[in-house]
Amino acid sequence: MVEAIAMAHGWEMQHDANVVVIGQDVGANGGVFRATAGLQERFGKDRVQDTPLAEATIAGMSVGMATHGLKPVAEIQFMGFLYPALDQIVNHMSRMRNRTRGRLSCPVVIRTPHGGGIHAPEHHSESTETMLCHIPGIRVVCPSSPVRAYGLLLAAIRDPDPVMFLEPVRLYRAMRQEVNDDGQALPLDVCFILREGCDVTIVTWGAMTMETLRAVTELDKRGISAEVIDLATLSPIDIETILASVAKTGRLVIVHEAARNVGVGAEIAALVAEHGLYDLLAPVQRVAGFDTIMPLFKLEHDYIPSVQRIIDAVEHTFAG
Repeated sequence: MVEAIAMAHGWEMQHDANVVVIGQDVGANGGVFRATAGLQERFGKDRVQDTPLAEATIAGMSVGMATHGLKPVAEIQFMGFLYPALDQIVNHMSRMRNRTRGRLSCPVVIRTPHGGGIHAPEHHSESTETMLCHIPGIRVVCPSSPVRAYGLLLAAIRDPDPVMFLEPVRLYRAMRQEVNDDGQALPLDVCFILREGCDVTIVTWGAMTMETLRAVTELDKRGISAEVIDLATLSPIDIETILASVAKTGRLVIVHEAARNVGVGAEIAALVAEHGLYDLLAPVQRVAGFDTIMPLFKLEHDYIPSVQRIIDAVEHTFAG
């Protein structure tokens, strides 16, 4: 995935001179995870700029650049470092189109690693996507594979409004997949059906697609056919695809790494209750992280939902 992200940067910078990359160590070092490796050598220091260790400055620079015709792609080294930038994101980036009644837009992409699983210190394993999804005026995107990272990042850079692009840390180097560097973007605001099934719908996103697909393999052996939906765009939610699947299967399990309380899964469950209640044959189940700070080091994998927890939730929808 990390190579696919670098590839998408390169394509868009090659074909659009207004695209610039800024962030801590994105130039000479190619980013903390090497997602911008080689870009400064190809496009120069004017277009790939290392910034001070100041997230509010990075976000503020992005707003200024975007409102004057550039398309900044800003990297925040870890999601836990995003909080100083929220002032600029909430008060300026997300409001620019509304504030100027459409005279200005703010085509910013803020990329940041998302989630745990690499035994990093505090602030390095955050899954606080719900906070971002509650901000009107921005999109929130979280890819689950190299192919989707490439296509969705291209779409995010081309979008005229701000996009928060959350990159699952566990997937940076977890798999290899052939990615055609052809500049073909994937659509934003839609789900992707990763696997069709008829007995239960499982909605997930980001790194949790790995555990979900492993769980589905085991469920197959037990005679349960699961349809797996990758949410991909967390805000706005493509509820139509989810409702169509639930109408077919009658059961819904939502899997996410973020804390359970007021998570994106709760919003999906509420939307299904409002618009698809009579299609449900059992209560909606959520499999999520716990309502705590990500526990450091040895307990990290106990926090992240396991294959067994997903299987148990699916089987619970068939109980009684």
